[in-house]
This record gives sequence, structure tokens and C-alpha cells, in this order.
Amino acid sequence: MAQLMMRKKKTPPAICLLLVAPSFLLLLLAVDASFDYAAAFDKSLQFFEAQRSGKLPADRRVQWRGDSALTDGFSQGVDLVGGYYDSGDHVKFGFPMAYAVTMLSWGVVEFEKEMIAANNLRRALDAIRWGTSYFVKAHTEPNALWSQVGDGDSDHLCWERAEDMTTPRTAFRIDATHPGSEVAGETAAALAAAAKAFKPYDSMYSDLLLLHAKQLFSFADTFRGRYDDSLQSAKKFYPSGLPPPDELLWAAAWLYEATGDQRYLQYVSQNAEALGGTGWAVLEFSWDNKYAGLQVLLSKVLFEGGSAGYAGTLKQYQAKAEFFLCACLQKNGGHNVKMTPGGLLYVSDWSNMQYVTSSTFLLTVYADYLAESRGTLKCPDGEVKPSEILGFARSQVDYVLGKNPKAMSYMVGYGSAYPTHVHHRGASIPSIDAMNATVGCMDGFDKYYNSRDADPNVLHGALVGGPDANDGFVDDRCNYQHAEPTLVGNAPICGVFARLAAEPADNSPPYAPPQAPSQSENGSPLEFVHTVTNSWKTNGVDYFRHVVMAKNTCGHAITYLKLQIKELSGPIYGVAGTHGNDMYEFPAWMTRLDAGVQLTIVYIQGGPAAKISVVEYKTA
Repeated sequence: MAQLMMRKKKTPPAICLLLVAPSFLLLLLAVDASFDYAAAFDKSLQFFEAQRSGKLPADRRVQWRGDSALTDGFSQGVDLVGGYYDSGDHVKFGFPMAYAVTMLSWGVVEFEKEMIAANNLRRALDAIRWGTSYFVKAHTEPNALWSQVGDGDSDHLCWERAEDMTTPRTAFRIDATHPGSEVAGETAAALAAAAKAFKPYDSMYSDLLLLHAKQLFSFADTFRGRYDDSLQSAKKFYPSGLPPPDELLWAAAWLYEATGDQRYLQYVSQNAEALGGTGWAVLEFSWDNKYAGLQVLLSKVLFEGGSAGYAGTLKQYQAKAEFFLCACLQKNGGHNVKMTPGGLLYVSDWSNMQYVTSSTFLLTVYADYLAESRGTLKCPDGEVKPSEILGFARSQVDYVLGKNPKAMSYMVGYGSAYPTHVHHRGASIPSIDAMNATVGCMDGFDKYYNSRDADPNVLHGALVGGPDANDGFVDDRCNYQHAEPTLVGNAPICGVFARLAAEPADNSPPYAPPQAPSQSENGSPLEFVHTVTNSWKTNGVDYFRHVVMAKNTCGHAITYLKLQIKELSGPIYGVAGTHGNDMYEFPAWMTRLDAGVQLTIVYIQGGPAAKISVVEYKTA
């Protein structure tokens, strides 16, 4: 993702009506919007056509794109032409590209009939094949994989079209002496998932993909090591943040899904604890953190009755999957994924939409698993029916397409209002057909990157990074954290669009997460927000790292504070204990908490969260 200085620009305010609820703001739009999910599905596939590298087919729909990077890998004696550009730049990062292909393939596996009904299964398979054919070429030896083409640092120094690139196209690989379990494992998962998707339509190609998937999984498992230690050029842009590599379990699960071979089910069972599969309860699913997706995928084995002798371990996977799903639904006993006031899941200030789409995909497939088995999701704050889970997933999709405080679509080219200054080189510079003259490396910054004009090329189907934590959005190319589209953000939602397009019109009331009364409205000067940021198992006991943000909402600086913290069984940081067993005050280094400022409290324990309340306080 490009790292460039931000320039802010004012945008006209959107007209909307907000109702203050006890725990968050609920959006009420003046006009009830209905969305064409089939059209959104079609546009989402167009985005992948716009991201293609290499020799483009004659029947392409994105006519402003042309052939590019036709000699990738040649200087190093390998054919690496093809694949996808990552986002608004022209680097081919193998790790996120493979994750995107895995998610596209999972969408076909789960929603094949819906894609047929939307008359777009062939294009979905074409999008997958464009990635998998590149991976097959990049896997030149059983224990070697070319994992990146282009260097992010040099690429980001230029703003130019892919068709007349001048930046170095250096290729990087992993092998037995320079391992990369994450990227090798994810590529194995992508090829296995794609093999399952292609099986009914091209069995020979499916078999080829499985051959490479099996070899790559063996390579990833036998020669373990962090890929960004071997590929330093990737560390700044897509670093691996989770040891041990969850991609080993992820790849094995997909190989089981594609083959039914019990050896892979045995692998995910025997390595469940060592590789974190049954120990990690998470609040995100992403290109770097596969645990929630892994846990949902292995829950499918239970639903289908194919668990054989591994039911006990698979139920542990399922328990962690349901922790994540309940957290998304705001029914996880306070350990929930954050939401914006307008109702969008919010995980990160940078490209948050990728977490929305990945979470929405898992919610959608799990709702179908439950519906098929006539089950419900049992959360700490109550049971949730499959239809309610799907309703929540729809609420996220509808937000993306325009039912939000800005009353705009975050999918480019969809609806009447959408981002027109996308952080994307190809979209922002006139095509070669329109202007048959080379745009120099730095000329692009002066003439197009900093231009206030709308993009000359509409990047149909691109989901930008999305709004900030308060539902705000600045339509500015410099706003790369929020205005740049990515493969990883777009891939998961393709299948969801197809699924919702096949669903009858929804006349049910909107999903309403449980609302806990705000402590600040009950006379407390603090508003508490609880999250769980880590978990692990020791001697058979699950432990959690709790982070509590206590925000001063009373309007005055607090100079003295006494808290009562009940049911605390582990160590606590950020407050100082008093002589009372469950009483705490400001730490020694803190004398006041100004209005609007947050106090961070961290504690570790097994079991449920501690209960925090204000006993006494004084203001300046």
C-alpha cells in the first residue's frame, strides 16, 4: 500500500438523521435504499480485471487497461508474467494475492449456484484462474516459490501507468535456505481452494492445482520460517505478525476440503494447539490472521458429519469460530468487535474495509451452515438465528453500498455517489488510448496525483479502504489509508454479493445488536469500552488479555478517581491498588484525567471479564 504524505480536502456534508442510542449511534436514512447485489457482484469482478498484470485478453471489459509488465522474471530466467497488481501500485505481492485468490475460490465453493443464477460464475472462475496460473508458473521447484515482483519502495516513488512502468521489476523467491511458511502455506491454500472450485468444470486443471498445492504445503511445513525474514522487501508492506504460521493449518484445512484425505484432518487436529488453531480467539480475519477463517472452515466438517475421530478437537475450533462470530454480532459479553456510530464493523484505521468484507463473508457462510443443520448460534448475550446472522451481514453490505451516514457507496462505480479520487495510478491517469504519450515517474505526481480533477478512468467495483471510526471519509487521492482499494479487501465480498442476490427481498427489521446502558449516562464520569486483544491456553485453562479504555465523559478534568473492580483474578496494569481488596486509584505517576482523555487499563485472567465501576471521583 502506498505510503505518501496526506493532503486533506473538504467534502460536502451528507444529509442524514442520527438517533443517539445508549451504546452507539444508529443510522436512520430518510430514504429506504434497496440494492442490486447482482450488479455489485458483477462490478466486483470487473475490479479484478482492472488489476491484471501481463498480456490481457481481447474480450476484456476494462478497456482503459492495456498489456503491462510483459518481461517480469525474464532477467532471472523465469516467466513471471501475469498475476495481479496489489492495490493502487504495481507490485505483485504474493502473500496477499494468494489470500485474495483463496477467498475468491471459497466464494465459488460456497455460492456456486448463486453465481450461476447471477450469470457470472465463468467470470469468477476466470478471476481465480488469472491468479492460480501465475502461482503455478511461480512454483518452479517443489521447494521454491517466486513470491514477489517489484519493490515497494521504488514503486512508490513513481506515479505512472502500468503500461509504461519505469520502476525495477526485481523478482524475489523463497526456498529451502530462505523459507517462507506464510506465503508458501497461503499459496497452497489458494491452489487447493481453487482446485475445489474448478473440479466440476475443468478436472485436469483442478488436478494440476492440487499437485502444486500439496508440494507447497510440504515445503511450508518442512522448511519453516517467516517469509518476511527471507523477503526483506515485503516486511514494510505485508509483514507477518503471527508466529507460529497459521497458514500451515489453513493450507491443511483447504487440502482436506479439496481432497477429503484424512491425513490433512489429522494434521489440523494434531497441530491444533501447537499452531494456535484452538488457542487463539480473535477479533479479525485478514490476509495475515487466518484463525477465524480456519475455525469456520473446520466447523463445516462438523456440520457435514465428516469429523471421524477428531470431533473433540474440531469442536474446540468451532468454539473459537463462534467467539469471533458473536463478537461481530455484538453479542459476545462485551468482547465485541468495535463498530462505527453508523453501524460498520471497525478493526483498523488503515483500510478497514478489508476486515468488514472478510468478517461479512464468514458470517454469511456460517449462517448457511446453521440454516442447513437447523441450528442457532449460541452467544453469551443470547441465541442468534441464521436469518439474523444473514441480516447483520446484509447490514454491512448495505453500508458499503450506500446505507451510511455519508449516503455514498464505497464501491467505485456503484450508485450515484461514490469515490472519484481513488488512490490508484491507473484510474487517475488517462489511458494510453486516450493519451498516447508516456507519463514520467515524477510527472504523474505533478499532473495527476495532486490533481483535484476526478479520475479519468472509473475503477468499477473497487472497494476503497472505507470511512474512519466516526463514519467520516475524505475523497482524496492522498488519503491512501481510506481511498485505496486492495485485492484483499475486494475478494471476500464477491461471494457475499452473489449470495445476497439470490436471497428474497428482505422485509425484516434491521439487525439490532444488544444495547448496554452507557455508564456515563447513569451518573458515571467514565465510559468504558472493553476488548480482548489476545488469548492462550496454559495447563488446559484459557487466558485472555483484556484492554479497557475508560474515557472521561463528564466534561471536566478528574483529579481523583476510585474504581471498584470485581471478579478480577489476574494481574492488572494502569491503575494502583488501595488497601481495599477490589479498590483501585490513579497510578502514582498520574494526577488527573482531562475531559475527553482515556485511561487505559489492562488485565489478564481466565474466565469472564472483570466488572468495573466508579465508586468516587473529584473534578477540578
